[in-house]
Amino acid sequence: MSKFYVCTAIPYVNDKPHIGHAMDFLYADILARYRRQQGDDVVFQIGTDEHGAKIAEKAEEAGQTPKEYADSIVPLWEAFTQKAGISNDRFVRTTDEAHEQRAQIIWENLSEHIYKGSYTGWYCVGCEEYKTETHVKDTAGTCPDHNRSYDKLEEDNYFFRLSDFTERVAEAISTDEVRIIPEYRKKEILNLVTSGLEDISISRPADKIAWGIGVPGDDTQVMYVWFEALMNYITVIGYPEHDDFATYWPADIQLIGKDILRFHAAIWPAMLMGLELPLPRVLYAHGHVGSDGIKMSKTLGNVIDPVEVIDKHGLDAFRYFFARHIPSYDDGDFTWEKFEQVYNSELANDLGNAVSRVAAMVVKYQEGVIGTIPPAGHDIQRYINALEDCRFDTALEEVWEQVRGLNGYIEQEKPWELAKEADTEHLGEVLAYMCGALLQIADLLVPFMPDTADAIAGVFSTGVVKPLDGPLFPKDVVAKQ
Repeated sequence: MSKFYVCTAIPYVNDKPHIGHAMDFLYADILARYRRQQGDDVVFQIGTDEHGAKIAEKAEEAGQTPKEYADSIVPLWEAFTQKAGISNDRFVRTTDEAHEQRAQIIWENLSEHIYKGSYTGWYCVGCEEYKTETHVKDTAGTCPDHNRSYDKLEEDNYFFRLSDFTERVAEAISTDEVRIIPEYRKKEILNLVTSGLEDISISRPADKIAWGIGVPGDDTQVMYVWFEALMNYITVIGYPEHDDFATYWPADIQLIGKDILRFHAAIWPAMLMGLELPLPRVLYAHGHVGSDGIKMSKTLGNVIDPVEVIDKHGLDAFRYFFARHIPSYDDGDFTWEKFEQVYNSELANDLGNAVSRVAAMVVKYQEGVIGTIPPAGHDIQRYINALEDCRFDTALEEVWEQVRGLNGYIEQEKPWELAKEADTEHLGEVLAYMCGALLQIADLLVPFMPDTADAIAGVFSTGVVKPLDGPLFPKDVVAKQ
């Protein structure tokens, strides 16, 4: 049994979950379920990022302290992950006492790479990130993602000597010590790193932003939220002394959105090098989801609420669409029209209809008794390779090749004709093969659509068909919206 530690980027609690967060969680959940299915010892981490100016602003708007505000929002995230079927083993909050204590230990252990100096620069509270002069000029002084002007900051901060790690980080990326997928993201970040990493500010004055973890030995400063948040991947498993840390680190894969690649592929590896720790084995950066070809935004009113999708069409339909029809290596697009087309044609017709037809024929022609089911005959190596490469869309396409193949086999063999001809032996072989094919399909769907997989297995796995009470994917669900 191998260990498998899968991490997701922890989102800010300044708002409710959106599709981007859902994709992070979903992709990681697919990998965690797949590895558990293979018998691995899995730890799957998610959590919430609760410090920084953005949270302080939201709390002030709500008339609450930052901690009160975070405490009121975090249950929404926990409820969402349950609704989305996320099977995480750990949930870290950056306001957890254990995280705060361990973050200070990390700071102290990095102290030889930290110095104090003066900083002047442009800061976006929405991004919780400093921007370069070039970026500020190119965006006319206003953040396009948050529609607010950058703040000019002049303050004394602590700095991390990121520049000292330029060559080592570049080598780690180029040699796949940390494998970055997709490959073009690796090239993208490698170009950035080889052009030279600059030292970064890692604290803020407490009199300007008090909501954060204090810098050890200096009560006038708090840790910069992004620097501190990255630490969660090791604090949640008990860095530095806990047995879990010794067992599960390094992470086998970290999943992030493409917009935070720099933090995870340049800054985080440098921090780990400073701590003399091994790097994550794989870093997967996925794309973003638009709506009808347009970037989602509250201003445009085209933001898709994942809870609404789940409530209208069911959890597994939601998981299927975003795993198969959003490109795993690129940006994707969601429209209700496309979703409903997929639901009807691929889920209700292709898969759901196959399950109903095969179950009904076994009941009708063999009184529900399946007989001897032959061993699974389909080669699944491409499915396995796709999951190893985080090509979730490709893995599900492999499954649907089998679904379409089964439907073609039904039409080719025509069990109803065999029954008329009283060819009992061949009919039994054909129906057993169909049942076996559906059981293999169910097995391959376990990481993606666990409820559907369980339902199909429940119909055929005992050797006696137990028909479902209704369709696997009822079409009237769509009509209710």
